[in-house]
This record gives sequence, structure tokens and C-alpha cells, in this order.
Amino acid sequence: MLVMLHAALWLGIDNIWARPLLLAHLGVFLVWQPLWRSETRLSWGNSLFILGVSLAALTWLNWWILAFWVGGLFALVGARAFSFYARWQRIYHLLVMAYLLAVLLLYITPHLFDLPAFDEVTRNLMTVALPLMLAVMALIPVEREKPNAVQAIDFFYVLLLFTLLTVLVLGTLAFMTLNQVGYLDALLRTLFVIAVALFVLGALWHMDFGPFGLQSSFSRYVLSIGTPLEVWLKQLAADAQRDSGPREFLESATEHMIEMPWMLGMAWVSAEGHGTLGNASPHRVELADEDLNITLFTRQAVAPTVLLHMRLLVQVLGYFYQAKRREQRLREMTRQQAIYETGARLTHDLKNMLQSLFALASIAQSEPARAQPILQQQLPVLSQRIEALLGKLKAPTPESESREIELMTWWEELCQRYAHRDIEWKLEHEGERPALRIPAEMFDCVADNLIENTLNKRLREPALHVRVSLDVRSPSLRVSDDGSAIPSGYAQKLLRTVVPSEDGLGVGLYQASRWARQNHYKMQLKENEPGKVTFELSPDA
Repeated sequence: MLVMLHAALWLGIDNIWARPLLLAHLGVFLVWQPLWRSETRLSWGNSLFILGVSLAALTWLNWWILAFWVGGLFALVGARAFSFYARWQRIYHLLVMAYLLAVLLLYITPHLFDLPAFDEVTRNLMTVALPLMLAVMALIPVEREKPNAVQAIDFFYVLLLFTLLTVLVLGTLAFMTLNQVGYLDALLRTLFVIAVALFVLGALWHMDFGPFGLQSSFSRYVLSIGTPLEVWLKQLAADAQRDSGPREFLESATEHMIEMPWMLGMAWVSAEGHGTLGNASPHRVELADEDLNITLFTRQAVAPTVLLHMRLLVQVLGYFYQAKRREQRLREMTRQQAIYETGARLTHDLKNMLQSLFALASIAQSEPARAQPILQQQLPVLSQRIEALLGKLKAPTPESESREIELMTWWEELCQRYAHRDIEWKLEHEGERPALRIPAEMFDCVADNLIENTLNKRLREPALHVRVSLDVRSPSLRVSDDGSAIPSGYAQKLLRTVVPSEDGLGVGLYQASRWARQNHYKMQLKENEPGKVTFELSPDA
């Protein structure tokens, strides 16, 4: 491409071969061009536009058109020169920039300003110096970039470099006209003015003027590409804060997203369903984030910068959508866990009630005369507990919603419920009797599990003495016995996990301990020695 351009310039624009060489130069430029992706298929309209502009430029060919064209080539090459990581690639592009700059300033511009004094200099330049530079570029080793290193044209750099060249050429012309100086003198003055201006802008760029500084103001302008991103993000955050499902969130977020000026319509498909908004168009972009697939229809072809912006929007939308899905799954898991824990706890409550019924039935069979008053006293209590248990089975409630009862009322009901069992009851600090309220169901679960476990232990150790005490000030409940100690291996795991045991000391106590922690109480094995084994339920400090 550069060789054909050099040949056309060396022959001169009035030569008969200049226009064919420039037409071939344009054709090779289309092969090299970095504006369109190589896999893009040009439409008939774009092809006719390129052909029309090329023929028009060649028909009215002059030095101004050549200056404009070489300046554009310099800007395109310069915008990519520093984006290459391979060393020889950078050197090659820097040499191309030097060649184009020399052609523009030392050959085209003197002809543009009609400076016959430079004819010999330009002839030597085009005959010796620049062809030698082209030969050096041809001998530079070919070094390929990494496959994933894709260079894209930064149009801001292109515009900046082209503007600098335009200021350099026109500034030189202004100095030559106003100050009546030579071309080289005017060129050096213009370069000096541009250097000073760039130095001042660089100093202002790095100075801290707060939110009104040059860097912050320019960054806000560059980062804004004409889309109401900030407004959409605020609406997206507001939609995410609402207690809604993933589908409702997607519907609301896409309704706000389609209001962007460059959006004509969109369609989305996910595990929650699908939806369409707006109208379809030939220009579509398909983006995906995990199981969320979004098709965006735009009013015109999407530029690479806007495409990157759209990917960012879809990623943000997908992040909030996945968070909503995780939130929904967490609610479902929490609900299922509550049901499982409630079922496990109610199973042990039912087991304790069946054991109480079994004890009453045993008394009725062995001592009919003694059983009558005990049954009259205990059956109403058991009926109330069975009725409460059936209600929980129909509609499980969270542990935090359990009913509260006065401490002394609960203690009296507990003593009455186990009055027929051989248990010692002790009330500590009985004279104070403060009006404390406790979660009755949780205290019932803990007391029943501890008492039933000690009574089961009595079956293996008939002389076992069971003692239940309550400290009304704390309040703290203690269940102790004078039997054998719990093995150390079980004692370390007890109340923390499920422990298999013949006496059933694992699941029931584990569930009771979890329930106590949820109500800001703690269960612990206070004492574990032969002749003194004590479990305690007390408030968690």
C-alpha cells in the first residue's frame, strides 16, 4: 500500500499513471483497513459509497486531497502503534508513522503551498531517503501477536492525531502568511506552539481541582456515550430491593432497559420464562449470562464501544437476576429446613408424650386404685399438649413465634405433669418469684427431653435419683442425677451434633439445643462426674 502511494507521489499528480496507482493503493487499503472487522460483509450501499467517494477523489485529485488522505492514514496507524505488545510490531508501525509524517510535511505540504525552493529537497527525499525507509520496513521480521490480543481502533486517538496534524499544517501556513517567514521556520514555530499547548494541558490534567478538574470533567464526558446508564442503574437497584421473584424482577428491569435511546426492542429467555418488548429490527445483538439469554434489537449497527457497553449492562442485569434466584432458593431452603426441624422436634415431643401415656397405662394396670386420681389429673394436660401438637403439624410456625408464659406458671405445670414419677423438685430463691416470661414450648421441649432421658437411664440403674431444680432469678433449669457419668467421647459431641445412643441422648438434645440458641438460651453439660451428672438451660449472656 505504501509503495503504491510512494510511486504515485513520485510520478506527480499530473502523471497519467498517478490515478491508476492511487486506485490500486485504495484497493490495498481496503484489504488492510482496521475500520471494519475482517469477517464483516459489506452491503451494496457501503460498497457503492466507497467506490463513489474514491472515484470522486481521483477525478478532482489535488494536493489538498492528498494531504487529507495521508493525514488520515497517519492517524489510523498512530491509533494502533502503541496497542501492540510485540516489539517488532511497534517498531514497524512507528516507522510507518515517520514515513507518512515525512511525506506530509516534506513533500505534500511544500507542493500545497507552492514552494519551488524545496523541489530539490523533495526530489532527493522521494528518490533516496523514503525508498530506503520502505526497504528497512520490508526487512523487519514478522512477529505475530497473541491470538487473543485483538487490536481495535480508538477513534478518539484517530481524531486527536488528525487534529494535531491539521493544526500543524494550517499553523505553518498562518505563520508563513502573517509573519512572512520561510516554511521551515514556520513549521518549527508551529511545533513549538503545539508542544507548549500540550505541556500546559498535561499540567492541567494532573492538577487536582476537585470535581471541576480537567481530568474528572473530561473523564465524565468520555465515559458517557449517550445512554442513561446512571438512571437505569438506580432503577435496577430499586427493583432488586423489592421483595419480588426473579421473573418479576426481569420484567421490571427490561422495561426500564428498553427506554434507552438506541434500543428498539429486546427478548429474553431464562429458567423463569421468557418475554419480549418493543419491536424487532435487522440489527440484533445476542448476549448471555449463565442461563439468562438476551437479544437486543437496535436502531442501527452497533459500534464496538456500544457493544462493550451493552455487555456490561447485561452482566449487571444478570448479576442482580442471579442474586434474586439465589435469594428465592435460600427462602425455599430456609422454609424446608424450618419444616424439617419442626418435624424432628415434634416427633420427639410426640415420643415424650407417648412415654408419659405409657407410664400412665402401666400405673393403671398395676395399681388401679392409685391410677384414678392420677389419670384425672394428667389426662387434661396431655390432651392440651396433643391438641397443640396437632395444630403445629397442620401449620408449622417459626421458633421465634412460640408463645410465652410466666415462669412460675410453667414450673407448676411441669411439676404437675411429672408428679407421678419419682422426681425431686427444687425451687431456688423461691421467695423472690419475679414476673419473668419464658418461651413455653422451648422450655417444655428441653425439660421433657432431659427428664425422659434420665428416666430411661433409671431403667438401667434402678437406684438412680433424679432432681429437677429451677433458679427463678436467671431463670435457669437444671436436671441432674446421681448415676454414672456420660462417656467422654459422647460428652464432647453432645448438644453439638447427633450422637447415637441406646438412651436416645442424641437427636432430641441436639434439636433442643438448637432451639435454645435460637431463643438466646444455651444448653450445656454442667457436670459430668460419677454420682453427679447435670444438664443446665440458662440465658445466653
